[in-house]
Amino acid sequence: MSAAAALRATEPLPLPSGLSLSPRLKLLLTFFRADLTVRPLDEWQLKSALLAFLRDPPLSLPLLPDSDLSVRRLPDLQKRRREEPVASGILHVRDLSFLRPRKGDSEAEGMTVEQEDEKYFEWRSSLVEKLEGIELNLEGVKFRMAVEIPPSDDFRVMKKSWEDFYSSELLNSRNPVRKIAKRPDTIVVRGVPSRWFAEIRVSSKPSTLVTHTIFSALGKIRTLNIANDDDELEAKEDGSTKELISGLNCKVWVQFESYDDFHDAMKALCGRSLEKEGSWLKVDYDVTWDHEGFFRIAQYEPAHSRLGERDASASVHGRKKHYTSRIESDHRKRFRD
Repeated sequence: MSAAAALRATEPLPLPSGLSLSPRLKLLLTFFRADLTVRPLDEWQLKSALLAFLRDPPLSLPLLPDSDLSVRRLPDLQKRRREEPVASGILHVRDLSFLRPRKGDSEAEGMTVEQEDEKYFEWRSSLVEKLEGIELNLEGVKFRMAVEIPPSDDFRVMKKSWEDFYSSELLNSRNPVRKIAKRPDTIVVRGVPSRWFAEIRVSSKPSTLVTHTIFSALGKIRTLNIANDDDELEAKEDGSTKELISGLNCKVWVQFESYDDFHDAMKALCGRSLEKEGSWLKVDYDVTWDHEGFFRIAQYEPAHSRLGERDASASVHGRKKHYTSRIESDHRKRFRD
């Protein structure tokens, strides 16, 4: 059994190359005007008022530093309708030690992994309910806040999405011979620093061997693929940029040997940040499962046609495309051995 299979929701998971997956709760915040005022929005006042609310009873979130809450005013506020949001934010709760069993508490120490996970999910749901719809009064100006858990952070939502997807695919199949239940086996991780997956003192580009070693801690791997993922740094529609890392990021497809390994790896990756020993960075990557059958399509698609399609797509959309490095057949045999 892999370490990911017995991992609790509030426990960190050490990985090779000095990396680790640290548990944290990430919430996406959206702010709306709750009155008829048109006074300008003060980001600092809004952040200070929200921090005070989070640190005081009844929430009393422990060890919540200022850096774990970010608030940004959305552009063109004078052009927005009254029902449209005026600001967005991200809240991280990184200290989850208060949810772990305490030494000397026989009842808590006797809890199973499933019971501890259920305790965490109940606390998370309770926190979201308490924060949803609250009004912040900033010197007579009122703002209403909406709260959302990112899809890539909610393992239960993610699992239901692939179960519904394959159930629908099975029901819609007209060929009775092909009516065989399928399950996913490939995860997609994007927005991670390439240099963390590179060979030290050799290159800043991600290494297949290093990446394979790191993800092998989550389960037995069949094959994997690495590509550049600089699109994570591009501006979004609201004019802000993702707070990942200023530099080259990479995108990784990992296909596991079994569904159980895929399931445990996805559960371990959801709701965690990637950290590296000796670095202050806490990387909030995006993780999902492969809807399109990346490796199945690549198996039957000639390499030159894929490159031709990328070039054509780049010319049509006017955007720079990144070359995707594939694992060669000898690497796959090597890993299987």
